[in-house]
Amino acid sequence: MHAQSLDAAVDALSRRRIMLVLFVGVFMAALDTAVVAPAVPALRQAFGVDNSQIGMITIIFSLATLSSTTLMAGLGDRYGRRPVYLFCVTGFALGSLIIAMAPSFAMLLVGRAIQGFASGGVTPTASAMVGDAFPREERGKALGMLGATFGMAFLLGPLVASLILLVLSWQWIFLINLPVAAVVIWLGLRNLPGKQLAANPAPLDWAGVSVVAVMLTSLVLGINRVLDNALGLMLWPALLGLALLCIPLLIMVERRAASPVVPLHLFYSRQLRLTYILCCGAGFGMGSVIYIASVAVAGLGIAAEQAGLLLLPLVIASSAGSVLFGRLLNTLGSRLIMLIGFGTTGLGSALLGLTETAGLWIFLPASMLIGLGVGIIVGGTLRTIVLNEVNLEERGAAQGLVNVGISVGNLLVVATLGVIADAWGGGMAGLAIAYFASAVCMGVMFLLSLGLKSHGEELATALATSEASSGA
Repeated sequence: MHAQSLDAAVDALSRRRIMLVLFVGVFMAALDTAVVAPAVPALRQAFGVDNSQIGMITIIFSLATLSSTTLMAGLGDRYGRRPVYLFCVTGFALGSLIIAMAPSFAMLLVGRAIQGFASGGVTPTASAMVGDAFPREERGKALGMLGATFGMAFLLGPLVASLILLVLSWQWIFLINLPVAAVVIWLGLRNLPGKQLAANPAPLDWAGVSVVAVMLTSLVLGINRVLDNALGLMLWPALLGLALLCIPLLIMVERRAASPVVPLHLFYSRQLRLTYILCCGAGFGMGSVIYIASVAVAGLGIAAEQAGLLLLPLVIASSAGSVLFGRLLNTLGSRLIMLIGFGTTGLGSALLGLTETAGLWIFLPASMLIGLGVGIIVGGTLRTIVLNEVNLEERGAAQGLVNVGISVGNLLVVATLGVIADAWGGGMAGLAIAYFASAVCMGVMFLLSLGLKSHGEELATALATSEASSGA
């Protein structure tokens, strides 16, 4: 027997306190991904590793994050969001401490894996908690605030890392997470609702968790080709084939599971199927930002060490878009917001290819359009659609799949745009073609967004889901 929804039970003051705890925790995890890049030269020097080895810092983190997302979401649905969220924050702090104290590069990677494993549960659990504690009309604004943390982290991360490296050592980039985590845990114990969702939860679906982990690990290693480079073998076709074979295996396992970690009926809904496809597209658009600094160098002749400054308008536009359109979600509806988001990102991507011809006057507006669009599509809208479609006991699992979709899109864009740019000779000519391809992808996502429910249908579904959760 499931407990009643928390929507009506949490007053406005309590919701503000909950939001503070969630915001700081998500921001801590997001900021860590932004501060690692400036620390790379110091890490290479400290441990005597080359460029290919230092890349393992990102790859290990991504693998661990994807592998833990469905597990943490399932635990949150069974045993409550608060213990899982605080466990993840604690694990993130532990990983940070291990990295800072690491005597070797191998131990640093262990700490990074622990960080990634913990990070996989922070955002989906926080998003599910918003669904538990906030009324429907406030969820878009709250999730928009959480979405804006990524833009803010991208803006502040390099600055924070640079200041720390200037005054202290690289270890403090990670040690700073410890007091932040301690504050989150203290505030979380005082303010986060601690209600357990089920008195007798079914056994965790370890078989499903394992198949998902193998599938996503194979996908990551196949796309990044890290094993191919390390072993000198062509393994990526076999790895991608293994990832595909895991799909029917996962379906078979989840059909037999008493409480599946990936509930298959989530994919029976046309709205949810479209949403998860759009999550991949949103991740693709978000990941495309990685090459914009290269466009500034190749198309404008900006020095590489100064190119990052030209991304500040993009980051500001992204944060503003996430917050603003989160507030407008109730008024405009998810379909219109996703159309605006993908349309804006696609337009910016297409215009970015004209940088070499039109110069800074086209680069800045184009990059700001991309930033605005990414802030809209990766903000709270996709997560709100999912919250409106699923019952209380499945919010964590459904939010975990949003994270997986965005991460897969991120992985695909790095491989796809890089290959396209290189195939067309590299430089600005190749980057222009790559961003045109990105614009085409955003156009496809724009067309798919037309299939989402109308605002009226969406409101009716959200009301029915809320009533079902309250009466469960």
